[in-house]
Amino acid sequence: MRFTSERRLDDGVLEREFTLGEIPGILWTPGSASASAPVPLILLGHPPLGLRKMYPRLVDRARHSAAEGFATATIELPGSGDRPRWPAAEQARADLRRVLEAGEPVSDEIVDALVLPLVDKAVPEWQAVLDVLLSLPEIGGPVGYSGGVISVGVRLAVVEPRIVAAGLFAGSLVPRVMFEEARRVTVPLHVLLQWDDEGNDRQAALDLFDAFGSKEKSLYANMGGHTGVPQFAGDAAARFFTRHLM
Repeated sequence: MRFTSERRLDDGVLEREFTLGEIPGILWTPGSASASAPVPLILLGHPPLGLRKMYPRLVDRARHSAAEGFATATIELPGSGDRPRWPAAEQARADLRRVLEAGEPVSDEIVDALVLPLVDKAVPEWQAVLDVLLSLPEIGGPVGYSGGVISVGVRLAVVEPRIVAAGLFAGSLVPRVMFEEARRVTVPLHVLLQWDDEGNDRQAALDLFDAFGSKEKSLYANMGGHTGVPQFAGDAAARFFTRHLM
């Protein structure tokens, strides 16, 4: 891993951009983090819109997490931002836009083409980055995952034993095969659902929640659309991670 920039935010949080091979990312650590007092880590998931576009929301989440004593990190997803174009993903997004604009139902084939290759590529990259992050003296674990794409979070919760809790945002399309993977998830879960999310199938989100195999799982639903998550929803997620990572 190579750190490419470093700056101290006004609340004392240290923000460092990095690259690992061709994977760009950002690491935020609270001012209290040190080799003698390492902190837990939360991986920040986000939709494939590009880190620059998502940065304001990501840094806000990172600041709130740092105030609770957590380091956070995120990576640029394959085919997003300044990473090499991914023609298959771009075609899948174009197909999705076409059916949505036409008012047609989104087929399983489009959902699979849009989500499954992203999961297959992104999860090993997250694991490679996690290997290096946990080697830093100021980060000691345990590790949580927070955010979307929800299918990425599901796969990580299944295959990555270092993740001990996950906060998932039920705001993205989910391939049917992921319901089978959800049954293998056993870590504690905090699932956020926007009840009036115009781009999300509410019933599918409820069915996915029902499928999760975790003994401890909570569904936190609020009225409003995809971008209308209330501020206090973040407080509930913070309490969840404090219970399981501290």
